[in-house]
Amino acid sequence: MDKIKILVVDDESRMRKLVRDFLIRNNFEVLEAGNGEEALNIFYREKEIAMLILDVMMPKMNGWDVCREIRETSKVPIIMLTAKGEESDELQGFDLGVDEYISKPFSPKILVARIEAILRRANNRVAEEESVEAGGIVMDKAAHLVTVESERVDLSYKEFELLSYFIENQGIALSREKILNHVWNFDYFGDARTIDTHVKKLRSKLGKCGGYIKTIWGMGYKFEVNG
Repeated sequence: MDKIKILVVDDESRMRKLVRDFLIRNNFEVLEAGNGEEALNIFYREKEIAMLILDVMMPKMNGWDVCREIRETSKVPIIMLTAKGEESDELQGFDLGVDEYISKPFSPKILVARIEAILRRANNRVAEEESVEAGGIVMDKAAHLVTVESERVDLSYKEFELLSYFIENQGIALSREKILNHVWNFDYFGDARTIDTHVKKLRSKLGKCGGYIKTIWGMGYKFEVNG
């Protein structure tokens, strides 16, 4: 069986080696790039890259620009690495369709756990129904496609998973902890602010249907078409 292929992009060779060694130890195949331009060349040349681990601050082309270009043609999961920890950077990352956001320094074990959680969700996601509909929102799970009143809406991987979980649990109050456990999996090592950021973006993309996602103050959210 072929190993899962991950592209690690960082201008610091020491950081690439650290990540590479842990990934190889966990039976992944690793490709490396030292700048954004090299990363894009490898991504377009190589086949079946399952994930990118992408540093933000790099020469020639930064991580944001690399992510932006890749998202024009691919939904491949992307984890961003950065030395910055400001909320504005996280918001920019999620706005571009980043799946996870990790600030340096970080534990390689936690990085591997997040990678495995994302890949497990992607590989094990089996659509019980080919499509589901709720209040004008139609989700085609097989095609990973969402339309709102017949207009296509582009969602990131996590936004798609979050909307799917909301629709599957219509009318049920969902705590942030429960959402983290089901959408981000038990291997997620972050705080609940990540959920709030994704909900904000999801509401915006759904337009007037975004109002179906109701905030339950002090607890979490509830998806409700009526009421």
